[in-house]
Amino acid sequence: MEVKRERPALQNIVFIGKKPVMSYIVACLTLLNAGAKQISIKARGRAISKAVDTVELLRRTFVKDVEIQSINIGTEIIERAEGQTSNVSTIEITIVKP
Repeated sequence: MEVKRERPALQNIVFIGKKPVMSYIVACLTLLNAGAKQISIKARGRAISKAVDTVELLRRTFVKDVEIQSINIGTEIIERAEGQTSNVSTIEITIVKP
């Protein structure tokens, strides 16, 4: 008898960066097909709009029964090489598949 274990929540995170939106959609689809019930999509700075696009395309086009569980926004203080600090906006969108 095979026991199916769910992946730890830490591995169900998709970090949004400079790749095309479809790359992140494929990453989310891969996690969902592997049995993940919850995925966190995280982005900061200019990638925030790409994170929103990823979630919207995923739930409107590819997986219709995915729901947005929560949206968290915040600010991270980043220290630059010159010794200065700057504020960077962050977003975390958590989606669930019932």
